[in-house]
Amino acid sequence: MERVICLAVGYVFGLFQTGYLYGRIVHKDLRQYGSGNSGTTNALRVLGKKAGILVFLGDFLKAVVLCLLIRFFYGASKPDMMPLLVLYGGLGVVLGHNYPCYLHFKGGKGIAATAGVIITMDWRITLVCLAAFVISVAATRIVSVGSLLVVSLFLIMWLILGQMGLLPLAGEYLLESYVIVLLFAALAYWRHRANIKRLLNGTENRFGSKK
Repeated sequence: MERVICLAVGYVFGLFQTGYLYGRIVHKDLRQYGSGNSGTTNALRVLGKKAGILVFLGDFLKAVVLCLLIRFFYGASKPDMMPLLVLYGGLGVVLGHNYPCYLHFKGGKGIAATAGVIITMDWRITLVCLAAFVISVAATRIVSVGSLLVVSLFLIMWLILGQMGLLPLAGEYLLESYVIVLLFAALAYWRHRANIKRLLNGTENRFGSKK
Protein backbone atom coordinates (compact mmCIF):
# COMPACT_ATOMS: atom_id res chain seq x y z
CA MET A 1 0.00 0.00 0.00
CA GLU A 2 2.87 2.39 0.82
CA ARG A 3 4.21 1.96 -2.69
CA VAL A 4 0.87 2.93 -4.26
CA ILE A 5 0.51 5.94 -1.97
CA CYS A 6 4.01 7.21 -2.78
CA LEU A 7 3.52 6.69 -6.50
CA ALA A 8 0.13 8.44 -6.48
CA VAL A 9 1.22 11.40 -4.36
CA GLY A 10 4.32 11.69 -6.53
CA TYR A 11 2.15 11.89 -9.64
CA VAL A 12 0.18 14.74 -8.08
CA PHE A 13 3.41 16.60 -7.33
CA GLY A 14 4.52 16.01 -10.91
CA LEU A 15 1.42 17.77 -12.18
CA PHE A 16 2.97 21.07 -11.12
CA GLN A 17 4.13 21.95 -14.62
CA THR A 18 6.57 24.80 -14.08
CA GLY A 19 7.18 25.39 -17.77
CA TYR A 20 3.51 25.46 -18.64
CA LEU A 21 2.65 27.73 -15.70
CA TYR A 22 5.49 30.12 -16.48
CA GLY A 23 4.39 30.16 -20.10
CA ARG A 24 0.88 31.10 -19.02
CA ILE A 25 2.28 34.08 -17.11
CA VAL A 26 4.10 35.36 -20.20
CA HIS A 27 1.24 34.31 -22.50
CA LYS A 28 3.23 31.68 -24.35
CA ASP A 29 2.43 27.97 -24.32
CA LEU A 30 5.81 26.23 -24.58
CA ARG A 31 4.13 23.22 -26.13
CA GLN A 32 3.43 25.31 -29.22
CA TYR A 33 7.04 26.39 -29.75
CA GLY A 34 10.45 24.86 -30.28
CA SER A 35 10.48 21.16 -29.49
CA GLY A 36 6.90 21.29 -28.19
CA ASN A 37 8.17 20.26 -24.77
CA SER A 38 7.34 22.08 -21.52
CA GLY A 39 10.65 21.33 -19.84
CA THR A 40 13.82 23.24 -19.03
CA THR A 41 15.66 23.03 -22.35
CA ASN A 42 12.72 24.25 -24.42
CA ALA A 43 11.98 27.00 -21.90
CA LEU A 44 15.60 28.11 -22.15
CA ARG A 45 15.51 28.06 -25.93
CA VAL A 46 12.14 29.75 -26.35
CA LEU A 47 11.90 32.10 -23.36
CA GLY A 48 15.50 32.71 -22.36
CA LYS A 49 17.88 32.01 -19.47
CA LYS A 50 15.66 33.31 -16.68
CA ALA A 51 12.81 31.06 -17.78
CA GLY A 52 15.15 28.10 -18.17
CA ILE A 53 16.52 28.50 -14.65
CA LEU A 54 13.09 28.97 -13.07
CA VAL A 55 11.59 26.02 -14.90
CA PHE A 56 14.50 23.78 -13.92
CA LEU A 57 14.27 24.83 -10.28
CA GLY A 58 10.52 24.27 -10.16
CA ASP A 59 10.71 20.82 -11.71
CA PHE A 60 13.78 19.87 -9.68
CA LEU A 61 12.39 21.07 -6.35
CA LYS A 62 9.00 19.39 -6.69
CA ALA A 63 10.83 16.06 -6.77
CA VAL A 64 13.13 17.02 -3.90
CA VAL A 65 10.21 18.13 -1.71
CA LEU A 66 8.21 14.97 -2.43
CA CYS A 67 11.18 12.71 -1.65
CA LEU A 68 11.87 14.55 1.61
CA LEU A 69 8.22 14.28 2.63
CA ILE A 70 8.30 10.52 2.06
CA ARG A 71 11.37 10.25 4.26
CA PHE A 72 9.64 12.32 6.93
CA PHE A 73 6.42 10.29 6.97
CA TYR A 74 7.90 6.81 6.54
CA GLY A 75 11.40 7.21 7.97
CA ALA A 76 10.54 5.80 11.39
CA SER A 77 8.06 3.12 10.37
CA LYS A 78 9.71 1.78 7.19
CA PRO A 79 13.47 2.36 7.53
CA ASP A 80 14.47 -0.84 5.70
CA MET A 81 12.56 0.09 2.56
CA MET A 82 12.86 3.87 2.72
CA PRO A 83 14.98 4.28 -0.46
CA LEU A 84 12.50 2.10 -2.33
CA LEU A 85 9.54 4.25 -1.26
CA VAL A 86 11.44 7.36 -2.27
CA LEU A 87 12.07 5.81 -5.68
CA TYR A 88 8.37 5.05 -6.09
CA GLY A 89 7.49 8.63 -5.15
CA GLY A 90 10.12 10.01 -7.51
CA LEU A 91 8.87 7.81 -10.32
CA GLY A 92 5.39 9.20 -9.69
CA VAL A 93 6.74 12.75 -10.01
CA VAL A 94 8.38 11.94 -13.34
CA LEU A 95 5.19 10.30 -14.63
CA GLY A 96 3.11 13.30 -13.56
CA HIS A 97 5.61 15.65 -15.17
CA ASN A 98 5.86 13.70 -18.42
CA TYR A 99 2.18 12.81 -18.71
CA PRO A 100 0.02 15.45 -16.95
CA CYS A 101 -3.61 14.40 -17.17
CA TYR A 102 -4.92 17.98 -17.40
CA LEU A 103 -2.64 18.80 -20.36
CA HIS A 104 -3.68 15.85 -22.52
CA PHE A 105 -0.68 13.90 -21.14
CA LYS A 106 1.75 16.20 -22.94
CA GLY A 107 4.43 17.37 -20.52
CA GLY A 108 8.20 17.36 -20.22
CA LYS A 109 10.93 14.74 -20.34
CA GLY A 110 11.49 14.33 -16.63
CA ILE A 111 15.23 15.01 -16.39
CA ALA A 112 15.05 17.86 -13.87
CA ALA A 113 12.64 15.83 -11.75
CA THR A 114 14.91 12.79 -11.99
CA ALA A 115 17.83 14.97 -10.88
CA GLY A 116 15.76 15.97 -7.86
CA VAL A 117 15.28 12.31 -6.99
CA ILE A 118 18.97 11.49 -7.44
CA ILE A 119 20.17 14.26 -5.13
CA THR A 120 17.99 12.91 -2.31
CA MET A 121 19.15 9.33 -2.79
CA ASP A 122 22.95 9.12 -2.72
CA TRP A 123 25.72 11.72 -2.71
CA ARG A 124 28.09 9.49 -4.69
CA ILE A 125 25.63 9.04 -7.53
CA THR A 126 24.82 12.75 -7.41
CA LEU A 127 28.45 13.81 -7.81
CA VAL A 128 29.13 11.38 -10.66
CA CYS A 129 25.95 12.35 -12.53
CA LEU A 130 26.58 16.08 -12.05
CA ALA A 131 30.17 15.83 -13.26
CA ALA A 132 29.15 13.71 -16.25
CA PHE A 133 26.39 16.16 -17.23
CA VAL A 134 28.60 19.24 -16.98
CA ILE A 135 31.52 17.67 -18.86
CA SER A 136 29.41 16.10 -21.61
CA VAL A 137 27.36 19.24 -22.26
CA ALA A 138 30.48 21.42 -22.17
CA ALA A 139 32.17 19.12 -24.67
CA THR A 140 29.24 18.59 -27.05
CA ARG A 141 26.92 21.55 -26.32
CA ILE A 142 24.09 19.01 -26.61
CA VAL A 143 21.84 18.87 -23.55
CA SER A 144 20.20 15.60 -24.53
CA VAL A 145 23.57 13.84 -24.42
CA GLY A 146 24.09 14.98 -20.84
CA SER A 147 20.54 14.08 -19.89
CA LEU A 148 20.75 10.54 -21.22
CA LEU A 149 24.16 10.09 -19.67
CA VAL A 150 22.76 11.09 -16.27
CA VAL A 151 19.93 8.54 -16.28
CA SER A 152 22.29 5.84 -17.58
CA LEU A 153 24.80 6.49 -14.82
CA PHE A 154 22.03 6.59 -12.23
CA LEU A 155 21.07 3.06 -13.25
CA ILE A 156 24.62 1.76 -13.54
CA MET A 157 25.78 3.19 -10.21
CA TRP A 158 22.64 2.06 -8.40
CA LEU A 159 23.26 -1.48 -9.64
CA ILE A 160 26.93 -1.38 -8.66
CA LEU A 161 26.33 0.08 -5.20
CA GLY A 162 23.47 -2.32 -4.63
CA GLN A 163 25.52 -5.37 -5.55
CA MET A 164 28.33 -4.14 -3.30
CA GLY A 165 25.93 -3.79 -0.38
CA LEU A 166 26.47 -0.04 -0.18
CA LEU A 167 22.84 1.06 -0.35
CA PRO A 168 20.77 1.62 2.82
CA LEU A 169 18.18 -0.84 1.61
CA ALA A 170 17.20 -4.28 2.90
CA GLY A 171 18.22 -7.08 0.54
CA GLU A 172 14.64 -8.19 -0.04
CA TYR A 173 13.89 -4.84 -1.70
CA LEU A 174 17.07 -4.58 -3.75
CA LEU A 175 15.86 -6.24 -6.96
CA GLU A 176 12.66 -4.21 -6.87
CA SER A 177 14.69 -1.02 -6.59
CA TYR A 178 16.70 -2.05 -9.66
CA VAL A 179 13.48 -2.32 -11.64
CA ILE A 180 12.28 1.13 -10.53
CA VAL A 181 15.58 2.81 -11.42
CA LEU A 182 15.49 1.00 -14.77
CA LEU A 183 12.06 2.56 -15.34
CA PHE A 184 13.53 6.03 -14.73
CA ALA A 185 16.07 5.38 -17.48
CA ALA A 186 13.51 3.79 -19.81
CA LEU A 187 11.14 6.76 -19.45
CA ALA A 188 13.96 9.19 -20.18
CA TYR A 189 15.08 7.30 -23.27
CA TRP A 190 11.49 7.01 -24.51
CA ARG A 191 10.86 10.73 -24.09
CA HIS A 192 14.15 11.47 -25.84
CA ARG A 193 13.52 9.17 -28.79
CA ALA A 194 13.30 12.11 -31.23
CA ASN A 195 16.54 13.51 -29.81
CA ILE A 196 18.22 10.13 -30.20
CA LYS A 197 17.15 10.00 -33.83
CA ARG A 198 18.60 13.47 -34.42
CA LEU A 199 21.80 12.51 -32.62
CA LEU A 200 22.21 9.53 -34.92
CA ASN A 201 21.55 11.78 -37.93
CA GLY A 202 23.90 14.49 -36.65
CA THR A 203 21.12 17.10 -36.59
CA GLU A 204 20.49 17.46 -32.85
CA ASN A 205 20.23 21.05 -31.59
CA ARG A 206 23.22 22.36 -29.71
CA PHE A 207 23.16 24.50 -26.60
CA GLY A 208 22.57 28.13 -27.56
CA SER A 209 20.86 27.25 -30.84
CA LYS A 210 17.53 28.94 -31.55
CA LYS A 211 16.40 26.21 -33.92
